[in-house]
Amino acid sequence: MSLIQEIDYGTPESKSEKMVTLTIDGTPVTVPEGTSVMRAAMEMGTQIPKLCATDMVESFGSCRLCLIEIEGRNGTPASCTTPVAEGMAVKTQTDRLKRLRKGVMELYISEHPLDCLTCSANGDCELQDMAGAVGLRDVRYGYDGARHPNPGIDASNPYFTYEPSKCIVCSRCVRACEEVQGTFALTIAGRGFKSVVSPSMEQPFIDSECVSCGACVQACPTATLNEKSIIDIGTPEHSVVTTCAYCGVGCTFKAEMRGDELVRMLPYKDGKANRGHSCIKGRFAYGYAHHKDRITKPMIREKITDPWREVSWEEAIQHTASEFKRIQAKYGKDSVGGITSSRCTNEETFLVQKLIRAGFGNNNVDTCARVCHSPTGYGLKTTYGTSAGTQDFDSVEQSDVILIIGANPTDGHPVFGSRMKKRLREGAKLIIADPRRIDLVRSPHIEADFHLPLKPGTNVALVTSLAHVIVTEGLADEQFIRERCDWDEFQDWAAFVADPRHSPEAVEKVTGVPAEQVRGAARLYATGGNGAIYYGLGVTEHSQGSTTVMAIANLAMLTGNIGREGVGVNPLRGQNNVQGSCDMGSFPHELPGYRHVSNTHAREEFEKAWGRPLDHEPGLRIPNMIDAALDGSFKGLYIQGEDILQSDPNTQHMAAGLAAMECVVVQDLFLVETANYAHVFLPGSTFLEKNGTFTNAERRIQRVRKVMAPINGYEDWEITQLLSNALGFPMHYDHPSQIMDEIARLTPTFEGVSYEKLDELGSVQWPCNEAAPDGTPVMHMDHFVRGKGKFVITEYVATDEKTGPRFPLLLTTGRILSQYNVGAQTRRTANVVWHEEDRLEIHPHDAENRGVRDGDWVKIASRAGETTLRALITERVAPGVVYTTFHHPTTQVNVVTTEFSDWATNCPEYKVTAVQVAPSNGPSEWQEEYEELSKAARRIAEPLVAAE
Repeated sequence: MSLIQEIDYGTPESKSEKMVTLTIDGTPVTVPEGTSVMRAAMEMGTQIPKLCATDMVESFGSCRLCLIEIEGRNGTPASCTTPVAEGMAVKTQTDRLKRLRKGVMELYISEHPLDCLTCSANGDCELQDMAGAVGLRDVRYGYDGARHPNPGIDASNPYFTYEPSKCIVCSRCVRACEEVQGTFALTIAGRGFKSVVSPSMEQPFIDSECVSCGACVQACPTATLNEKSIIDIGTPEHSVVTTCAYCGVGCTFKAEMRGDELVRMLPYKDGKANRGHSCIKGRFAYGYAHHKDRITKPMIREKITDPWREVSWEEAIQHTASEFKRIQAKYGKDSVGGITSSRCTNEETFLVQKLIRAGFGNNNVDTCARVCHSPTGYGLKTTYGTSAGTQDFDSVEQSDVILIIGANPTDGHPVFGSRMKKRLREGAKLIIADPRRIDLVRSPHIEADFHLPLKPGTNVALVTSLAHVIVTEGLADEQFIRERCDWDEFQDWAAFVADPRHSPEAVEKVTGVPAEQVRGAARLYATGGNGAIYYGLGVTEHSQGSTTVMAIANLAMLTGNIGREGVGVNPLRGQNNVQGSCDMGSFPHELPGYRHVSNTHAREEFEKAWGRPLDHEPGLRIPNMIDAALDGSFKGLYIQGEDILQSDPNTQHMAAGLAAMECVVVQDLFLVETANYAHVFLPGSTFLEKNGTFTNAERRIQRVRKVMAPINGYEDWEITQLLSNALGFPMHYDHPSQIMDEIARLTPTFEGVSYEKLDELGSVQWPCNEAAPDGTPVMHMDHFVRGKGKFVITEYVATDEKTGPRFPLLLTTGRILSQYNVGAQTRRTANVVWHEEDRLEIHPHDAENRGVRDGDWVKIASRAGETTLRALITERVAPGVVYTTFHHPTTQVNVVTTEFSDWATNCPEYKVTAVQVAPSNGPSEWQEEYEELSKAARRIAEPLVAAE
């Protein structure tokens, strides 16, 4: 917590138990010791003028506006940097202070262009506000443009402008970049009157190291850094607090409006997940909501080769219901199913699975977590008893050792990545296990203590080897294990990991990680204090994904790093509501709250509430649905907001399965790739156009509030309700709050959740019930949910995907900061300027052996298929490993990935594909055919979009 945060905003947080009483302007005030005078004044309702102070950064004391007088002391110290003391007598308004402040402000204004009336920040400028606060009306000194830097406006960044002539060199932007974001992209260049903020080495913003998080723009007290949307639309008039719909961090924003037009998304200071910070996506990449590609009217067609026909909502819903009824009458009740969306709200997801279980009469429901974090659910439920992470994001501030496995927080979860970087700069130790050299291995003021560049697919061997060192060197927390875990199971497991075949020396042959590095990392994690593990898709998207999750859980229990702040096992969830979609019962074997469909008591509760019998047998997973479609037994699919054709493995197999169905319904914002095989398109609504809740990676349930009316006419939950009613299963909700009330009645972990409570507290983390009425930030504090923690033997089994002479390289995949998932949203924003295409990262040695130069077209082929993309030669990847992102559909990377999957959950093995890379002349035949198909679909829709 920074000093300014204690000074300026919100409720004071004590640094000690001792309280101090002082007087400010004759009024006594009592505050915690260590509080600044500025904060103490604010607590009693006195606002001291300031410019360089902001709640975002540490106190600086450079602007000299917040001067005060203290009885018995000489001078006029800055209130932002002066701590309170017992008996201190402070004056904030004297003739002397007025004179000094007015003189300081006059100097600031004299070096600022006198264009306040025409300035785009008029009405939203702290410089103007403070000039008024100190009573400045006239300026004796003329503005000398020749003396002040005025190189013109830098408009290179698509989202904001930089106008150096308006800079007052308060350094707030520089400090925000360093302290909040941790990028260190800005500095003060020049001296004296020539001082000016400089991105990197005096580059344009677009070419600098700036990651466009918006912290600098938010911190700027003038129009030096200003959103282009403010310039275009004007100053906002009102705002609505809502939750971001990108990654699993779940940042809270104030959607600031002018009339019914969204002006900007401003990170909300009271947001408990983001604490007032943001990333490029949540802050700026919301323009897709009004992109010209957006479909706003329902469309149907008889065959996927037919042109789309625009219809009314009534016709679209009746047609869809009729088709599903026809298919079930002909092929049986199990011939249809649905896929819920991790981009939609909890309430919308709940209704889809309810429709399928009670309306369709089967359990053929699945979600995108199948292809990302389903092993998290299986592994953590097996070992700890719950299918979710153990901590809140604040917990990282208490961590002493951070172990990152198969995750890239600065790209995939950048706001949390910034918080993690701050803790690392404060001295926490860092261990990274990743085949690729992610930014955190070495970045400004941060260097990993250990980087373990393991061979893709060998996670289990590595984590078990870490446990081997801890067990054999006597570093385990025996007291914790005896008190909290099953001791007999532990002894069996300890004997297993102590076997010499799991030693770092033996495992080095498998993982490629030097034994001494593994031993050093294990000792650091076991003895370095609070040890926290964060992992991502580099753990779960493997044939042994569930095994690795359980191995990680074993490691945390072994060292006692569970059940308190600063420790834990923390999956970094990919999509905004992937945790919520799992909580809501989107898996074919589980009802909401992770209760198995064979659980008679749980099933009877839902049957009583819904008035329909429910199937006690698990339904089909997504891969099973596709296989069943190809064998002719599965014919209808309702897809809510998921582009399975682009996101799921073995694209050609997926396309064949979709093509074999008789009714594919896509409910989405755009004609995504899956819509090429759809018979019905139901236009969805964005997060800006709906009410509901999202649940982020820390189990935090947060309100999503409607900012504007849905331009398609309906929120997504209303569309599902219309379809359910047409199918003959009645639903009657007037507002999503009523759906949440039903969720709370039927789901023990949500028992205490309501919109009233969320509005009162801002957010809660489940479990939220009678035992924890305000939620549960940290899980398993006194005991594990399952009772005793379960150690599970984690035998390493090599993947069936093997390298060889034909396919000697291993392909792994990941994300990039500016793009999100399959890019359906971010590709329709200005974010594409940072990532116009996916590239194949290849080591210089492998590139030279193949005659590949940087930027060349290369063909990448596997046993499943082949595709082409341009090469990026880099040492971020090791020899023998290649890497690419999957944000652009033209890349078609999942044509290459195989159907190998996790043994427990069918999560695809995206992270290990044996490939060969060779020079190419351009896109493959498959890509060209696919691009033509996509173009044809877009041409068909073009007149409909234009008509809007």
